[in-house]
Amino acid sequence: MENKKVWFVTGASKGLGLTLVKKLLSIGYQVAATSRNLNDLSKAVGDDENFLPLSMDLLNEESVETALNKTISKFGQLDFLVNNAGYGMLGALEELSDKEARENFDVNVFGSLNVVRKALPQMRKQQSGHIFNISSIGGFTGNFPGFGIYCATKFAVAGFTESLAAEVKSFGIKATVIEPGYFRTEFLTSGSLAVPANPIDAYKEVRDSQAAHQNDINSQQPGDPAKGADVIIAAAESENAPLHLFLGPDAYSLAEAKIADVQKDMETWRALATATNF
Repeated sequence: MENKKVWFVTGASKGLGLTLVKKLLSIGYQVAATSRNLNDLSKAVGDDENFLPLSMDLLNEESVETALNKTISKFGQLDFLVNNAGYGMLGALEELSDKEARENFDVNVFGSLNVVRKALPQMRKQQSGHIFNISSIGGFTGNFPGFGIYCATKFAVAGFTESLAAEVKSFGIKATVIEPGYFRTEFLTSGSLAVPANPIDAYKEVRDSQAAHQNDINSQQPGDPAKGADVIIAAAESENAPLHLFLGPDAYSLAEAKIADVQKDMETWRALATATNF
């Protein structure tokens, strides 16, 4: 099977990104994928004439532009972009430094924006394309002690994806924010989950959450990355792709609980809170 449509996937040397890349190649798509370490990426995926491995620094606009130009030069077009690169941050808001917080925003938010910014000229030229931004169920509900900064980055991803969808609709371009629950990847390992340099022992709930995520949840996540990748591909191939794509029964349960809480707050305060016009 051969499929001439072209995917560009960031953060593809491990986890959901790697699983998605392998699945796309197996069904005949043309795929450019990026990582900070080109050797790791090439080794993980292997040789395939439809595969273009690229070293890219998300935070360097020139590096991002070069990677996208190489993709278009090799494959001639750009149909699907998946902003998958990012990392977790576990620490209470008080104990994380300004530097730690900003670094998480730099990669998870501004890095993704760099890729979107450099990809859109080609998609506008084509009058087609679909951008998938990987957020998290933590980008829809922030009720996770110790994940405030991470959730804030993923709320930002969800927010700019909603605006992006409205901005590019007239060009024939779609945008989807993907909000997964717990999937069994390397996300909770030390290479993908940062912890505070100066923890505060008083935050018992945060320390308990840290211990649970690092020792109990890690490697026991219920989500199968291969099945998650199948859903993303199905959304890409659908005429009615969602703006919000929740992945996993846990993500659905948490989203439904958040929606119910918001509706309850709105109804409880409706009379007073809507009596605010002149």
